[in-house]
Amino acid sequence: MKRPVLAFLLLVGTALGGCTLEPKHIGHTRDDGPGGPLPSNPDGIADARPRSEPLNPGANSPYTALGRKYVPFQSLTPYRQRGLASWYGRKFHGKPTSSGERYDMYAMTAAHTLLPIPSYARVTNLSNGRSVVVRVNDRGPFHAERIIDLSYAAAYKLGFVSAGSARVEVETILPRSSVATRNPPV
Repeated sequence: MKRPVLAFLLLVGTALGGCTLEPKHIGHTRDDGPGGPLPSNPDGIADARPRSEPLNPGANSPYTALGRKYVPFQSLTPYRQRGLASWYGRKFHGKPTSSGERYDMYAMTAAHTLLPIPSYARVTNLSNGRSVVVRVNDRGPFHAERIIDLSYAAAYKLGFVSAGSARVEVETILPRSSVATRNPPV
């Protein structure tokens, strides 16, 4: 009789423990969402403007996160993938990103496990057709079911802040002149 009870408690404990690993992206919570008033016109936040930039060698080195090894792309290449997007906000606001820049939840930025830093991508919400352009300047998300983590502003403009996640398509935007980005300084 004790074994079934112990097995049940282990199962419940494992399930509850797994829940704590999931970020709570449900809008205005004490962990995330805006820490204060939104910008006066959040719908007017401009998309990132793609431009040629040298790649950040340190941010594009192979790395391991949560026991999994990642090898980021070493040059700008065409990329298109559909999957789940999530967002991150106040909890990381002002903290350093993988690029060394400070995270700004009101900027049009994103985190991706493989896309070069910096690079640009168009993200389209597949349920409502809204689309934004973001600058990839961070690494993540490190959850197998998610393909990109967006800033609060990008998620807001795509219409899924309250839902926390959405099915999206991510497609890289390649600058017309990308010689500098293919050959970063050593």
